[in-house]
Amino acid sequence: MLVDKDVVDCGLGLIPAPRRAPAPVPEPPLERVTTAGWVRTYARGLAVVEALTAAAVGAGVVLTRPEGLPPTPSLFWAAVALVPAWPVLLWACGAHAERVFGTGSDEYRTVGRAGLLLLAIAGFVSYAAGLDLSRALVVVGVPALTVATLLWRYAARCHLRRLRARGRCTKRVVVVGRGGAVLELADRLRRENYAGLDVVGFCVTPGDLDRIGGQVDVPVGGLDDVVELAARLGADTIAVTSASETAAQYLRQLSWHLEGTGVELLVAPGLIEVAGPRLHIRPFEGLPLLSVEQPRFEGWQRMVKGAFDRCAAALALLALAPVLAGIALAVRLSSSGPALYRQERIGINGRAFTMLKFRSMVVDADQRLEAIQAGNISDGPLFKMREDPRVTPVGRWLRRLSLDELPQLLNVLGGSMALVGPRPPLPGEVARYDSSVSRRLLVKPGLTGLWQISGRSDLPWEEAVRLDLRYVENWSLATDFLILWKTGRAVLSRSGAY
Repeated sequence: MLVDKDVVDCGLGLIPAPRRAPAPVPEPPLERVTTAGWVRTYARGLAVVEALTAAAVGAGVVLTRPEGLPPTPSLFWAAVALVPAWPVLLWACGAHAERVFGTGSDEYRTVGRAGLLLLAIAGFVSYAAGLDLSRALVVVGVPALTVATLLWRYAARCHLRRLRARGRCTKRVVVVGRGGAVLELADRLRRENYAGLDVVGFCVTPGDLDRIGGQVDVPVGGLDDVVELAARLGADTIAVTSASETAAQYLRQLSWHLEGTGVELLVAPGLIEVAGPRLHIRPFEGLPLLSVEQPRFEGWQRMVKGAFDRCAAALALLALAPVLAGIALAVRLSSSGPALYRQERIGINGRAFTMLKFRSMVVDADQRLEAIQAGNISDGPLFKMREDPRVTPVGRWLRRLSLDELPQLLNVLGGSMALVGPRPPLPGEVARYDSSVSRRLLVKPGLTGLWQISGRSDLPWEEAVRLDLRYVENWSLATDFLILWKTGRAVLSRSGAY
């Protein structure tokens, strides 16, 4: 969550908010399903699918005995017990909790944890009771069940996000804090609607009441009106944008007032773009403190990433060789000039390298830039134009499918780029970097990245920089694999490619 610097001294609750007549509040739409209602329906649906998946895996193990041997009684009953045991085990591991639905990686981690626990239970019971369980059940059945459940969970998450984009299966949120912070948080929640948080009201400090009330189309109250406003709006979540020492007493009292209401209290830690894996609660003599791990830019994970990138690039170049040859031929035949376009970019630690792309513009595109500068729609240092006249017909097709980027696999193979990373910047961009933006250069630029799966050229400059910095600060191998998985969908949707 994003927090203004002036929030830390807002004194939430220490300055009483002036009372004013409450604005008329529309009743929540009747067709809206309550949070508890859709969560129960969603969780029950997952449990049914998981039970059916367990039944299919158990039946497969029983019916595929080698040489037609009949299943032993212990194997048969183990397969039967798997049907109720798997959903219950997932529930016990937290995979059916509302907080993991739709966002984050906790849902997938809990499924993996349940699979490992099921393996341990099966092995222990088999040894302790002397049961004759088939190796296929333990070695093949349980891993297959875990993978199948992960795939079902991914499909269910995609469906849930589509529903949330249409305003369904959401939680109604009242945001509390200073004006700048609440507006920024509300804007983030509206952009990232897949999180399922629908802002329905604000509670702000006294000095911000009139200013915020004139900028938003939802009810605005004071800091003392939070519980009352949440009840009137049917809100099920309160999001407080500060956790400073001056706000401690207010947060404590607010949590007391919310007891028994079923309303969830969320508090922003005040740390911008720091992901969960780097945050840990550490108790010191009964005082819980938030520990923030430093980002890692070297070590064994970087070695694994580098080896994986080069091996994957080599395999991709071999597999795509006919496609690359066909594209190169199409580029040469469609317009005069070379098939490849070479451009200087800045890589890790500010080192320059030559980035390769299939040429998608006419040869003298750089000389024509000044003539079409008036059509620039970019809000940053890059030039963007939806219908750039310098792009060739074949180049337009290549850009729509991001095929012009494929030669960068050679850069990945050579080590100047990675499969996943920040967007490779131009020297002119780097010259205007401040100290924070220059952190993009702490890792290798990538063939794809968060910017690729979040809108590509449609992204505002500040948003693209924010996404690159988020990747740099919170990089992990799991994040790389997730971005690679989502890149295919982003390319096929063609959103932001021009």
